[in-house]
Amino acid sequence: MSRGAGPTHHLPQRAGAPGPLRKQHLSCPTARSVQEYGGVIGIQLVVTMVMASVMQKIIPHYSLARWLLCNGSLRWYQHPTEEELRILAGKQQKGKSKKDRKYNGHIESKPLTIPKDIDLHLETKSVTEVDTLALHYFPEYQWLVDFTVAATVVYLVTEVYYNLMKPTQEMNISLVWCLLVLSFAIKVLFSLTTHYFKVEDGGERSVCVTFGFFFFVKAMAVLIVTENYLEFGLETGFTNFSDSAMQFLEKQGLESQGPVSKLTFKFFLALFCSLIGAFLTFPGLRLAQMHLDALNLATEKITQTLLHINFLAPLFMVLLWVKPITKDYIMNPPLGKESVPLMTEATFDTLRLWLIIVLCALRLAMMRSHLQAYLNLAQKCVDQMKKEAGRISTVELQKMVARVFYYLCVIALQYVAPLVMLLHTTLLLKTLGNHSWGIYPEPVSTLPVDHSLPSHSVHSELPSADGKMKVTVTQITVALSSLKNIFTPLLFRGLLSFLTWWIAACLFSTSLFGLFYHQYLTVA
Repeated sequence: MSRGAGPTHHLPQRAGAPGPLRKQHLSCPTARSVQEYGGVIGIQLVVTMVMASVMQKIIPHYSLARWLLCNGSLRWYQHPTEEELRILAGKQQKGKSKKDRKYNGHIESKPLTIPKDIDLHLETKSVTEVDTLALHYFPEYQWLVDFTVAATVVYLVTEVYYNLMKPTQEMNISLVWCLLVLSFAIKVLFSLTTHYFKVEDGGERSVCVTFGFFFFVKAMAVLIVTENYLEFGLETGFTNFSDSAMQFLEKQGLESQGPVSKLTFKFFLALFCSLIGAFLTFPGLRLAQMHLDALNLATEKITQTLLHINFLAPLFMVLLWVKPITKDYIMNPPLGKESVPLMTEATFDTLRLWLIIVLCALRLAMMRSHLQAYLNLAQKCVDQMKKEAGRISTVELQKMVARVFYYLCVIALQYVAPLVMLLHTTLLLKTLGNHSWGIYPEPVSTLPVDHSLPSHSVHSELPSADGKMKVTVTQITVALSSLKNIFTPLLFRGLLSFLTWWIAACLFSTSLFGLFYHQYLTVA
């Protein structure tokens, strides 16, 4: 398989296989289809192995994740040393403090404290690769970003191959890469959320539980809305899946009312959506705070406009599936007495995919502004401290400043992970939903096609010498064809459309709540 040849390519070359018999194998329809299937798998495996080699050899030296942080544009605030704080506080003396006390012959000194209204100005420094070694979650951040880049490249190469060669028998391995990206993003968000549950004093745990319950109720309410308002195609897809599964079970001699009821399907889907909403709670809240700080930092009008568009991008994605606002208006615009559609449904679906990708690219481009706004929190905290009365220990002041930089990768993950989920859910929607990248795509049938092979030809035409291996491969091909007949593009369109819409809806809901909280409820 690593040489690009499937099992049907090298099996006839085994010793003891006569020449005429070899020709007979290649001429039989079953062996030919298996050979084509194996060839396609071999080509995609070559692409996968090449990308795995690139990740192992090249990415450690040229990493997009490191470049986003260490390209010289981000500057972090260094915490002052204790000596600098002594000088600023007017305490030049070293050694034992006047407030030191003796207990059992040992000298116990209290920590040095300084006035909060001290004239302190923090020094800045560009983020370097050496600085990233001390950051929390830097390995997870680097792996997620670099693996996402690799998976996206594999997907693009596969799409070009499919458009040029148009293979008939195929198993798209790039979909596996996309699913791995989604699993890694969810795993990282889950890991970050568990840290909030470990905090005993703060209210982060209550916030996660509250938003999780809120999103569960919201998901159940959305799932009962008719498709005249939210155009996912989830009802049509589930009905097609249930009917196809019942037909498959009837062919196997089994009586069934379907694999799962609609109520059970929607319940587990709502439960999964509540988990996603809980994971996206703090990324949305953090995004709102960074958005406000980035607006205060921006001086150009175009930057401020892009920041507003970036913040409202999830709302634009949500409106793309609201039928009365987008699709109905475009398909039947009020242009006098005669209503002429501006575009076809397939073109609208394609433009929707492109718009989501463009908004994801904009969010990636605005990442630097948001991260710099977060790093400026160190100076902002010092400025806020100067307005307060009293004293603060030097250790607490140093921790307050250093903590901002050490959690930079946590903030970067909260910014990147939802973006990665939106992008690769959209890519899965395009491929599994049988959409097209062309603005004027050709009509593609979404009905399942019967690719099953007759079972009697497998035993009658294949010889006993190498028939076991070929029968195994053929059975896998038949099984995959049966799965295609059950899990149709209609099902994937409805499910992935809903998940893409849901991720955008959760992110906008939490960021909107965070905007309201930081703008009106936070005491300045």
